[in-house]
Amino acid sequence: MADYFTHFSCLLDIGSSENAVRALELYTALSDENAAEDPPANGFLLSIQPEQGGTWLWIHDGGNGDAEHVLKFVLRCAKEFGLTGLWGMQYANTCSRPRVDGFGGGAHVLDLATGETVDWIYTDGWLSTVLEGGNPYE
Repeated sequence: MADYFTHFSCLLDIGSSENAVRALELYTALSDENAAEDPPANGFLLSIQPEQGGTWLWIHDGGNGDAEHVLKFVLRCAKEFGLTGLWGMQYANTCSRPRVDGFGGGAHVLDLATGETVDWIYTDGWLSTVLEGGNPYE
């Protein structure tokens, strides 16, 4: 049996060290909500980066994460702290055994002010569309 994993590592500038501490509370609340889901999604790990002045959060998988969970958290932070500008993350999907569908990844860009997705790509869908003769950009 194969095990599937999603890996990522990204930063979010939260604006101030006070916001960073509050973001940890938002993270805990989101983690509690996630734990109540059936089944719970894979989460992510979060830490404040003191070498960046304590205003940057490091968001990464703990061996297997959920990119959608990260996007939800970032949007909550954007709303809570009035963040603006573009933010993005990329992720890799891997597998413990060689599988045709076991590898891929993607990227997602958010407009923090509006909460809207600016653009995204998922390589599995992209590859399938191109191989079927379609244009993935339409």
